[in-house]
Amino acid sequence: MVLQKESYIDRKVISIGVVRELTGLSDRQIRYYEERKLVFPERSKGGNRKYSFSDVKALVEIADKIEDGVQTNEIRQEKLKENRKIEQEKMRIKMLQGQLNAHFGLRN
Repeated sequence: MVLQKESYIDRKVISIGVVRELTGLSDRQIRYYEERKLVFPERSKGGNRKYSFSDVKALVEIADKIEDGVQTNEIRQEKLKENRKIEQEKMRIKMLQGQLNAHFGLRN
């Protein structure tokens, strides 16, 4: 079985100041989206928020939707549905891989 390394896109290494510069959002907006459970930064040992490039992309998409009049609750529900679909697809692939391995006598 091959372990996937975390992609650089998903590594939480970007400070809120850099995120602010990349997105054009204020610290307050970024923290609000975190409060509304739309992004999930990690905390450094010093307590500073650390974001990934995926988070930056999500924040821009969130800001665009907010600008279009979509409520944060609607955005969160949409994200939950997307995540469920992704997890279901991962499970389907894992099951298919298991079936193929069993058919051909391979071990994980």
